[in-house]
Amino acid sequence: MTTAFASWSEFFAMGGYAFYVWLAVAMSVIPLAVLVAHTATRQRAILREVAQQRAREARMRAAQTQQEAA
Repeated sequence: MTTAFASWSEFFAMGGYAFYVWLAVAMSVIPLAVLVAHTATRQRAILREVAQQRAREARMRAAQTQQEAA
């Protein structure tokens, strides 16, 4: 079995179609990387909001219990 390219420089040149090939690769990889970064950012924000809401609800329950005890 032989490889399609004799050297790394031939591989990166892609037989004269390097601009189109690497542009297509970039147009696929960059949006995927942006999507992963956006998803991770939104997940952290949602988890932070949930923690704040739980803390707020706990404070409200504690205030209500204290008010009922008085």
